[in-house]
Amino acid sequence: MIHGPSLAIGAAIASIAIVITFFGFQGVLDEQELAIQPTPTIQETESPKISMETFLANGSPMLGNKNSPVTLVEFGDYQCHFCNVFFHSTEEDILTNYVETGKVRMIFKDYNIIGPDSINASHGAHCANDQGLFWEYHDILYSNWTGENNGWASSENLTKFAQEIDLDMETWVECMTNETHSQVIIASNEDARLLELTGTPVFFVIGPDGQITRLFGAQPYDSFKNIFETELKK
Repeated sequence: MIHGPSLAIGAAIASIAIVITFFGFQGVLDEQELAIQPTPTIQETESPKISMETFLANGSPMLGNKNSPVTLVEFGDYQCHFCNVFFHSTEEDILTNYVETGKVRMIFKDYNIIGPDSINASHGAHCANDQGLFWEYHDILYSNWTGENNGWASSENLTKFAQEIDLDMETWVECMTNETHSQVIIASNEDARLLELTGTPVFFVIGPDGQITRLFGAQPYDSFKNIFETELKK
């Protein structure tokens, strides 16, 4: 259930410069360049260590009650097939039965392993977050998924999605063209590599006692339910 192309390109995609053409809103911008710059080389005396921040930082806003006893963290790519399977087959039941009832809170983190459109989609979601609509943009991305590297997440389409959820387009376009959230996206990818992830989606369930359980791929709802119930009994 782990996405295959990650083994070939997952380790490199966030550390190279990626330049795309971005289509402006109603003629505000005819053509702009959007790029993620290479991660600066830093001399370290020791390897970075995994901490709770590795799971909770550099991601989406918390979905659900911030005081929920259990946290679900997803590392995903908006172009990933199995991420889309999870969104359509499992996520709604988790939201209904656990997030909306205050038992589980959820975070989405970027792990861009497929191509430039994956990174641009991540930018779109983070820029939507500036207007309090991260999860709405997250949802519209997966609702319009049609495959990998086939153009559905083009800059033109990302703009249409922003319009459809009634974002202030001037603000959103400015955020996109200024690459406002590049460092957050890069940092999230670095967190994924620190955790030695080799595909998407990967989930981490963090219990009230800090115990962490990892699930690979688009697992069925019952797999999540069993872990949630075990953690909620603690």
